[in-house]
Amino acid sequence: MAHTGKDIRELQHPVVLALETATLCGSVALVTQGRCLAEYSLQTGVTHSRRLLAGIDRLLQETGFDWPEIDALAVSLGPGSFTGLRIGLATAKGLAPAGEVKLIGVGTLDGLAAQLFAAGDILICPVLDARKKEIYCGFYKCDDQGMPRLQAESLVISPEMLCKRIDEPVVMLGDGISVYGDFFREKLDDLLKVAPTQVYFPRAATVGLLALEKWRQDEFLDPAGAEPIYIRLSEAELNLGK
Repeated sequence: MAHTGKDIRELQHPVVLALETATLCGSVALVTQGRCLAEYSLQTGVTHSRRLLAGIDRLLQETGFDWPEIDALAVSLGPGSFTGLRIGLATAKGLAPAGEVKLIGVGTLDGLAAQLFAAGDILICPVLDARKKEIYCGFYKCDDQGMPRLQAESLVISPEMLCKRIDEPVVMLGDGISVYGDFFREKLDDLLKVAPTQVYFPRAATVGLLALEKWRQDEFLDPAGAEPIYIRLSEAELNLGK
């Protein structure tokens, strides 16, 4: 937790409640412009459905905030764990109308890449374990303000094919490093830089701060039609296709 107390009521709006459930290390956060008011990690062996609402309640109780003081609810849309994404978005779609707040979606890889703010001209490649010997990834470069921006569409790809696409210095981060780090080091050699382990997991605080930019641009989701970004078909969809 961070930055609690009565003084936070004097901060500028919007105030955003953010949810991140795309990986096992889920979290919830309360942010406003340039500041994380509080963040609560949900890393656990049990499903997010058993901890998410309790985490939100704890966050609001600790900060003293109530729904009338929250302007928007931001959620990580994916890619990531299919179950985690469904739980996070379903929770957000239920809470946003009930709390009469705006709903904002943020790409999981965007949030992960943003943790390397002002990384210079080096290529940034967040990698998340997608199972089935594949990874979710994307290529980012920092803009003039230091914010990483996606250069092409996000991918689900084998580690081998990812390495074949890289011909310049790159910094990688994400839980895919825990699984395929040795392989990447062998194939990419001096081109590869690995980010510190503390930024391997997406954070709700970063999702919330990116949501503030979408708020300024009026980029809101319709709760009735919002869907996760899976990139890859689910097992149910694959079986249906068969």
